[in-house]
Order: sequence, then C-alpha cells, then structure tokens
Amino acid sequence: MRRVRRPREQVKEMNLFTIERKAQGSRARLGRVKTPHGGFPTPAFMPVGTKAAVKGLTTAQLLELRTTVVLANTYHLYLRPGSDLIRRLGGLHRFMAWSGPILTDSGGYQIFSLSDLRKVTPEGVRFRSHLDGSEHQFTPEISMAVQKDLGSDLVMVLDDCPAYPVTEDQARCSLEITTQWAQRCRNAELNPGQALLGIVQGSTYPKLREESARALEQIGFDGYAIGGLSLGENKELKTEMIDAAIEHLPQDKVHYLMGVGTPQEIISAVDQGVDLFDCVLPTRNARNGYLFTSQGPIVIKQSRYREDPLPPDPECDCSVCKTYSRAYLRHLFIAGEINAAVLNTTHNVHFYMRFMERIRENIANDTFKELKQCYS
Repeated sequence: MRRVRRPREQVKEMNLFTIERKAQGSRARLGRVKTPHGGFPTPAFMPVGTKAAVKGLTTAQLLELRTTVVLANTYHLYLRPGSDLIRRLGGLHRFMAWSGPILTDSGGYQIFSLSDLRKVTPEGVRFRSHLDGSEHQFTPEISMAVQKDLGSDLVMVLDDCPAYPVTEDQARCSLEITTQWAQRCRNAELNPGQALLGIVQGSTYPKLREESARALEQIGFDGYAIGGLSLGENKELKTEMIDAAIEHLPQDKVHYLMGVGTPQEIISAVDQGVDLFDCVLPTRNARNGYLFTSQGPIVIKQSRYREDPLPPDPECDCSVCKTYSRAYLRHLFIAGEINAAVLNTTHNVHFYMRFMERIRENIANDTFKELKQCYS
C-alpha cells in the first residue's frame, strides 16, 4: 500500500495526552487527556450520546455519575437537527448543556451500517438518509466541516469500515481509501483546540493493521483509534488485531478502541495499551433489563426477581441500589414504565464509571495484574 508521507515539521499535532504512570508487567498506563473543556483521566469510558443525548439520562445525571467525557455522532447530528443549526446555537456543548469534553465520531461506521443505501468511492461516500431517503454526500472535508460546526473536543477522521468477513484484497482496497481520507482530514481546517484522531483499519489481517498504523503515524495525528472490530470476530482475533495496531502506533499518544465493550474486553484492552473506550452496552442493555453487577450480570425481567427484596447489586453505592429493590425494578420493566429505563441506565453507567475508576486505581497502585486475573 502506498504510504502518505508529510515532512514532520508540517504535522499539526497538539499536546493532547500525557502518560502519568505505567503498570508493571503490562502495557496498561494511567494518563490524562487535555481539552478546551477540561481534562479527564484515562483509561476512560465514554457513554454514547449519539443524538446529543445519552438515552435515559440528563446531563445533570451524567455529572452526578462522575462521567468525564461523552460521545456524539456526526452522521446523526448532520441529518437532524443539522450541524449549522447547532453552530448557530453556540455549538454542541451549549446545545446539549454539557460543559465537559465531547468526542464526535465521523459517521463512517453509521454510513457503513446503511449497507444498500450507500456507495463508497475514493472521493467520499454517497448515501441515503435512514430518516427520509434523501441523498447526501460525505467527503473527508465535509465530515471535518460538520465536526468543526459541532465544536467537539475530539474529532474523528472519516474512515471506510469494511464488513466482516472480507477478503484481504477487499480489506486492502478499503484501507487505501481510509488512508487517503485520513490525509485529507488532516489537511482540513478545524477550530483551535480541536484534536484530530486517525483510525486504524485493516479488518482481521495483521499486516494490514500494521500498514495502517504506520501510514497514520507518518501523516501525524493528535491521537489514534482502532476501528473495524466487534463486528463478529472472535475474542482471540480481536486481541490479535489490537496488538497488531498498538505495537506500531506512537506510544506517547492516546489510544482509543472504538465500540468496545464488556468489562472483560475493556480489562483485556487496557492491558494491551488502550486508553479510551465507548460502547452502547451499558445504556442499550439497561433498556432491555440487563444490569451489570459486581456478581455478574442479571436480567431483571426474569421471574426469579419478582419478590426479591435485595438491591440490584448489594456492593454498589449508586442511588438506584441505595433506594430500590430488584422486585421493584422488575415491576417497572414488566409494566413498561419509563422509569425502568432511567433507573437501569443510571445503575449501568454508574457501574462503568466506577469500573474505570477501579482500573485507574489499580494501575496507580501497581495491582492491575491482580485485577485483570479477576476478569480472566
């Protein structure tokens, strides 16, 4: 694959990430990301607020849960209500009343999921809106312009996310497009203080993952993400692809694993050197009655909880576990009450925020290896 090279003096990298401590016998590291809307410690998890809202929670509740950074989606906000409107109303932070850091995905994955409604070319991707069927064109330049309007702190390049499985030739073709688009995103104008992250692709081919990481490093980004995983590949293959990318990425930059995942997946990836995560699991699962607890997951709609007086997680100190029983949460879910989603989401996001705090504490105390063994 032809690499895109730029003289190092032309690379507009910013000092986004600082490593504060490295774990013994592991690639895990304790760090800090600095943005115009405040800093946050890593490893960190971003609740997904696709349409400028984390489903089931207000921004005030997110703050109470000690959420440090949230994710919103360029594709969805571009279609509704429109990035120009959000810009005129003061940007995404003011629009959603969130004063902390925001990362915006470029929309590449969402457009990938449209399947028959899109067509990818080296210029960009033409797609039909899932809302009304209207036709749109996304290029790297348009994606950057939309994210500039939104005013997010962490901006993702537009990438082409191949399906799983694909042949190596198909993966290489997709990767070449992603690399070309990454260079064009790097050349585009953003707001002062906005950090741009490149995305490693390459499907499940280690050599392509290595080539992608090296090519992105030559372009030069403020941070690096690993995309195109959690699409159906097994655990061992996912771990191999993360290693193939991490090994060839700059080690002084933030590493973001997109769309992952379960507590076990997060622990494993932190051990490999990943700093930042997002996933819909805590919020989507909450709406389906699936709760994460210190004793393992519980499905609150099951009949076994009909008369259970215990809190969802006896070891949890969230407001839900301090106040409500499993029997009550089951009743709300079976009755179709809105509060079922609100309370379940509150608990799950609290679980994830404390889980990440626990990871950071163990890295700081040189006990991360022991914590990882608990999730093996």
